[in-house]
Amino acid sequence: MSDDLLELGRRAQAARRLTSQLSSEAKDAALRASADLLDSRRDQVLEANGTDMERAERAGTSASVLDRLRLTPSRVEAMAEGLRQVAALGDPIGEAVEGWVRPNGLEIRKVRVPLGVIGIIYENRPNVTSDAAALCLKSGNVAFLRGSSAAITSNQAVASVLRAGYAKAGVPEDALLLIEDTSRESAVEFMRMRGVIDCLIPRGGRSLIDAVIASATVPTIIDGDGNCHVYVDRAADLDSAVAIVANGKTQRPSVCNATESLLVHAEVADRFLPAVVAALDGVELRGDAAARRVVGRARMGEATDEDFSTEHLALILSVAVVPDISAAIDHIGRHGSGHTEVIVTADLAAARRFQREVDAAAVVVNASTRFTDGEQFGFGAEIGISTQKLHARGPMGLRELTTTKYLVTGEGHIRP
Repeated sequence: MSDDLLELGRRAQAARRLTSQLSSEAKDAALRASADLLDSRRDQVLEANGTDMERAERAGTSASVLDRLRLTPSRVEAMAEGLRQVAALGDPIGEAVEGWVRPNGLEIRKVRVPLGVIGIIYENRPNVTSDAAALCLKSGNVAFLRGSSAAITSNQAVASVLRAGYAKAGVPEDALLLIEDTSRESAVEFMRMRGVIDCLIPRGGRSLIDAVIASATVPTIIDGDGNCHVYVDRAADLDSAVAIVANGKTQRPSVCNATESLLVHAEVADRFLPAVVAALDGVELRGDAAARRVVGRARMGEATDEDFSTEHLALILSVAVVPDISAAIDHIGRHGSGHTEVIVTADLAAARRFQREVDAAAVVVNASTRFTDGEQFGFGAEIGISTQKLHARGPMGLRELTTTKYLVTGEGHIRP
């Protein structure tokens, strides 16, 4: 392991002991100071991001990746507001999860404590730097960050501003550490820092997730693909369904909670598909044979199994006509990624069945896939959306960045 990474690991562990003991007041003051500095140094951050954008554009980077990389005045403002929102949230550390007294008088309490050093490896999005830092600090953890080479200048600028905010509030700057070596070798070393990183969270595409699964030797929470479906049931309000699909697909297609696949009940396909196609101007449609018969081959290309299983992160939508809700649930089971699945229906029994039988982190009735988001759920910023089932699932807010310990109090008890 490189000397630089070893030194950062040593600093992370030293900071862990301090951040775990910070008061709520100190953490909140640091987040508010960081937000104010992010506002006042917005031009500095945007200039750094402009350097990354120019480099990415020269390299021929795709439009969806450029969108994730790009910072604008409003996005920087949203990052600052995210810091303030996290500061306004309740502090989970020390919260009593449960407690009881045994028949022998032994008192047992289960309380929330920080995980420790949280390693986050991520691609492109500079806003992850501020979101991750805020959530880690508020939950008493150290944010140990390794971003991509594409966003390195932006990440350095954002991290510098936040560390200055921490220092201004008297909080250890090393509560946020950014690895500036963006080589593949450093990424693999980072994933294997046992004894330093208590939990690793990857945020990125399939190739990053696969690399973490193959290489990581530290505990990992997977922020997985978002192959999200909308199923339009035969009892759906079709006008509402059109709006939900259009919002999920077009509002921001490059993010993990965008709608990627549309399933339509055969009884409403003839009425619904022409209406939704009209609302999806500019979207490339790829459908099964039944959908293409309704829409026309000139407007809709042929979908493959791979299309139905792909997180496109672009203005591409796969479309299938299904005979009933059972077929829709089966389709989602085969092709879904366990992120967010939606049913649009006025049939309460169908809604309850869909929510009961579909296996995903979020199962939604009559609302856009775009609502699976930490801020929309009321968590403030999020550190990712977990599609796995152990420890954390769905948007990961403050409580998902804690673990628990038992506090046991006796009065000279000995075990017979």
